[in-house]
Amino acid sequence: MRNRLPPDQYINGILAGDRLVLSRAITLIESRLPNDQALAQEVLNGVLTQTGHSIRVGITGVPGVGKSTFIEAFGKYLTGQGHKLAVLAVDPTSQRSGGSLLGDKTRMEQLSVDPNAYIRPSPAGDSLGGVAHRTRETMLLCEAAGFDVILIETVGVGQSETLVHGMVDFFLLLMLAGAGDELQGMKRGIMELADALAITKADGDNRPAADRARVEYQNALHLFPPTGTGWYPPVLTCSATTGDGITDIWQLIQNHQEQMTRNGHRDRRRQEQQLAWFRSHLRRRLESRFFQQAGVSEQLKAMEEQIKDGTLLPVQAVENLLRNI
Repeated sequence: MRNRLPPDQYINGILAGDRLVLSRAITLIESRLPNDQALAQEVLNGVLTQTGHSIRVGITGVPGVGKSTFIEAFGKYLTGQGHKLAVLAVDPTSQRSGGSLLGDKTRMEQLSVDPNAYIRPSPAGDSLGGVAHRTRETMLLCEAAGFDVILIETVGVGQSETLVHGMVDFFLLLMLAGAGDELQGMKRGIMELADALAITKADGDNRPAADRARVEYQNALHLFPPTGTGWYPPVLTCSATTGDGITDIWQLIQNHQEQMTRNGHRDRRRQEQQLAWFRSHLRRRLESRFFQQAGVSEQLKAMEEQIKDGTLLPVQAVENLLRNI
């Protein structure tokens, strides 16, 4: 193997907080080589008892909302409070260029050189599930390395919000004021996932618009059915430029975690996420194994031609394929 360390060196280095070893272990997780994957699982098993102790926060927002600027301001506040912060990004939108992840790291100039912060993008994979799988494992390694707050940023749009919601304790939706009708075009499904909304860029001339947007969103959230957790998502305003509202957001996240811990919903949410991860990975592995079976690709090609010609219905093709293997 190319410059791979023995499992114990990865495990001991991660537990000691060695960032170089942590980065090399994450590279293992991202590798598709079978030997690397086996080694990565050995490393994960070796640090598993030291995971799960962080607050996991998902952050998403509409284009132009200033996610990177917000994360830098929020991250600097957290490290200033003595926290060790890891920032991970989920980007299922780009298969080759890496989307804007490299840009994120250069935009977060202060945070990227903060000794108590670690920024790591997840590369886009062939599927959304692949990205989520690697991000979950990267998160566990960061926790084992001593990071007590994990921020997971969605870079893409659409299904990535659902993915991130499925691996965090708190989901923050950033919104922008003064962009026309505030509620127009906002997907209800994304708003229903949020544990809180924050109106960004609430400073200067934009402050009144941000306050109006806060009221509008708060009224809209009252129309949604209760979550059953006893938590009602609030709407706040903040400014990454002035720092206004940043402290309030962190206090809100802590209040949420205390309430969810008391009523047992935090543990249940994590248990459900673990089961969802298991089922997702099982489906991916079964699908992969199915297509690797001898003769399957040939049968598929023949059936696809019949389907295109209209001589075979898709449902019947599937039944025939499953019967023949």
